[in-house]
Amino acid sequence: MAFAGVLSDADVKAALDGCAAADSFDYKRFFKASGLAAKTADDVKKAFKIIDQDNSGFIEEEELKLFLQNFSAGARALTDKETKAFLSAGDSDGDGKIGIDEFAALVKA
Repeated sequence: MAFAGVLSDADVKAALDGCAAADSFDYKRFFKASGLAAKTADDVKKAFKIIDQDNSGFIEEEELKLFLQNFSAGARALTDKETKAFLSAGDSDGDGKIGIDEFAALVKA
């Protein structure tokens, strides 16, 4: 699992099970259930780097759509509605992507 050493498999499974249905993803609930919200700034940064698939220093909309699959390959893609809501919540400077500081604020929200 990509988050080995950062998150427990059981917590990740519980978080994924909590948003298995389309349009049921809630980032606050997910970050809390997965245990990421309680992690250190370094662990949150490690998570960001995993989710930032193209290593651009930002999480773009396409990477957000596949967000859950970073936690488990068999997880579903986020719906367009969920992806846009997630991006809107995290993109505090309006540039259409989520930087590391924006992601950290989102995780701790």
